Amino acid sequence: MTELEVMRRAKMYIDHMANGVNPIDGAPVPDESILNNVRISRCLFYVSDILRQVIENNGVIGSHQTIRKEYSIPDVRKFALSETPISVSEIAERLNDIIDLETCHKFNHTVITSWLIEIGALEVKSTVEGKNVKRPTPQGNALGISVESRTGARGEYTVVLYNRDAQQFLLDNIESIVCLANASGKK
Repeated sequence: MTELEVMRRAKMYIDHMANGVNPIDGAPVPDESILNNVRISRCLFYVSDILRQVIENNGVIGSHQTIRKEYSIPDVRKFALSETPISVSEIAERLNDIIDLETCHKFNHTVITSWLIEIGALEVKSTVEGKNVKRPTPQGNALGISVESRTGARGEYTVVLYNRDAQQFLLDNIESIVCLANASGKK
């Protein structure tokens, strides 16, 4: 019997007792029984409701507790490679499209760029404004990672792009990326 099944059975027994019924044989409890005391009955209803909440939460006590999802290795055959260079955020979105988000942690740009920094394909540089930015190293450039200047609503900015070869490189190394992310607890 699983833990949840035990909880369901315990809740059923408590419900019976709270309603003045013997949970073993289904007979009404005598009027003079302690189970027919209003305070005891209310207490049993309260405990029953707590058990209901725990059962609905798959056995986890309290809504503030969450089960830490791990990153998982997606089926990269389903990844849609782009012929046009794309950002790491777009790569993360495409990875999220092919994983089960109910059971797996969602990919984000930080997970991927942290791994690229770790292997020396990206480096962190400081801008004139004192902001840290990630830029491809010569090794990163050789993999197909580039930088492009663009103009947006807030003026000019620089974006790091990943060509088809760089995207494929990330897919070929997704196991290492996932392993580093799970080991470091990156979200």
